[in-house]
Amino acid sequence: MNLSFKEIVTASMVLFAVIDILGSIPIIISLRTKVGHIQSGKASIVAASIMTAFLFVGESILGLIGIDVNSFAVAGAFVIFFLALEMVLGVTLFKHDEPESASVVPIAFPIIAGAGTLTSILALRAEYHVENIIIAIIVNIIFVYLVLKSSARIERLMGKNGLNVIRKVFGVILLAIAVKLFATNVNQMFGH
Repeated sequence: MNLSFKEIVTASMVLFAVIDILGSIPIIISLRTKVGHIQSGKASIVAASIMTAFLFVGESILGLIGIDVNSFAVAGAFVIFFLALEMVLGVTLFKHDEPESASVVPIAFPIIAGAGTLTSILALRAEYHVENIIIAIIVNIIFVYLVLKSSARIERLMGKNGLNVIRKVFGVILLAIAVKLFATNVNQMFGH
């Protein structure tokens, strides 16, 4: 077991920022108003399963297509970079589809385990030990579950401004992570 507290914390922070469940509260609340009820447990379990499965077979899938993890991580760095820009500048680059059934789609996928999250998991895989990433996934899913369960209360407590501040702070952290991911993996791609 290569457990490392530092890796767990960093991986958890990366996933926390990418999943951005607090930033998704407005989407979750509008979904709940439309559908009436969100199955928090179901959404969390499905998202955790998608993330864990991708951690293990994502690399093999990429291998089939002929893409190495470093290239995927660089592509991921771009996705994370644009997600971060969205959060910091308050613009929408990615369109969220909001279908009628709201536990698995769109909450488990793509809000929690979306392209950015899956990309980040593979990018983390290039740098960290698997067991630390799994713990980071579990930590995040527990947090996601709690947020889904109490989304109305959080909205009341923090208000619009509070949520915006959190989004911007995590946006800046994500920008830094994207730059680091890009730099590390570009170097490895060109064998320096």
